[in-house]
Amino acid sequence: MKKTTLLFFLLAQAAFAQRYKPRPITGLLGAFGAEVALVKETLIKPKTVVVDGVVFTTGKIGNQRVVVAETGIGKVNAAMTTALMLDHFRPQRILFTGIAGGTNPDLQPGDIVIAGQTAHHDYGAITDKNKPTRQTRNAITKQFNPAFFPADTTLMRLAERVVKTVALEGIPLASGGVSDRPVKVMTGTVVTGDVFVASPSKVSSLRADFGADATEMEGAAIAQVCYQIQVPHLIIRSLSDRADAEAHIAYDKFYPTAARNSAKLVIAIVKSL
Repeated sequence: MKKTTLLFFLLAQAAFAQRYKPRPITGLLGAFGAEVALVKETLIKPKTVVVDGVVFTTGKIGNQRVVVAETGIGKVNAAMTTALMLDHFRPQRILFTGIAGGTNPDLQPGDIVIAGQTAHHDYGAITDKNKPTRQTRNAITKQFNPAFFPADTTLMRLAERVVKTVALEGIPLASGGVSDRPVKVMTGTVVTGDVFVASPSKVSSLRADFGADATEMEGAAIAQVCYQIQVPHLIIRSLSDRADAEAHIAYDKFYPTAARNSAKLVIAIVKSL
């Protein structure tokens, strides 16, 4: 690395580190209204704050001060809401709760993926000769970001411990009962793109190219914003479908169970902080 480049990088990092000053509050995000509503129901003394049209709700879960918001669907909406939350409320950490399509054949609807890492699956370059890059570029440092954004280790390990104490719901059966198969929880890879995946061939490519366990439309955008601002984050996804040809049908059937399981885990993590 040239001296001028190194100096610029160090100056950028120094200014960057000084800029974000966290407050004792935890940010909780979800893509859909139903997911966010489940978290809001647990808030003590909720208060609504509107920032540039985006509705945030503050309150307490257990002894922890929190701020909750719905991002909306897609990467741009997720990044915008995350940036507004970070700028206005300065949370110490960000937790995301939501549903996803499963790409790991060992998982089924209702199971949970704690994202040890997230990646954009629809980012890159299309050329005839060169291998496409999957690395976004940090607008602050001008350096390449990692292809996979790592979760905060402390939050991830806490989630792995806490989930063992949470009563997760099994999958509802057509007969009206509930599957006796235990809900499976794993720490894995979640990939993000601005597409709803309902294609076995796409599932196969996401599995082969990224080692993906789940696919969704917001996580990596939130992870990238947090990574660039240096805010600890964790993405938690409960599967609503297998991202295959039947994804739309399964989504409608299993979404409520998946949303509740993800929200329950996030609430339990906050109470354990």
